[in-house]
Amino acid sequence: MRKTILIAAAATLMMAGAASAQQQPGQQPAPAPTTPAPAAPKAQPAAPTIQSVNIVDITQLPKDTQTQVNQVIAQRGDAGLQKLRSSIDATPQVKSALEAKGLSSAQVVAASMQPNGALTLITKKAS
Repeated sequence: MRKTILIAAAATLMMAGAASAQQQPGQQPAPAPTTPAPAAPKAQPAAPTIQSVNIVDITQLPKDTQTQVNQVIAQRGDAGLQKLRSSIDATPQVKSALEAKGLSSAQVVAASMQPNGALTLITKKAS
């Protein structure tokens, strides 16, 4: 059950990333206000800091979950996968966790970040 929720969360994160990567239609800029508005600081929710990295091979997941992950991978496409792998390579903590297991970002097919800072990477060996 926990793994299914994890995969569903991963799918949601990947879909959100793919959706934000799509080009938005151009919009006309709004006219500048004639009187300056008082500046109010806007608090942006900070991305959770990576506290731990869990690496799971897709073959360790239940068959139903494997099917869901494969569907998400197919929907995301190569561009989304390349973006994910580039992010991994740019994050030393994550890259070293993979290397400690004898893996590289090229084997990562999905990722999920929990609010508590637990990052789960799903890997797949080349066939």
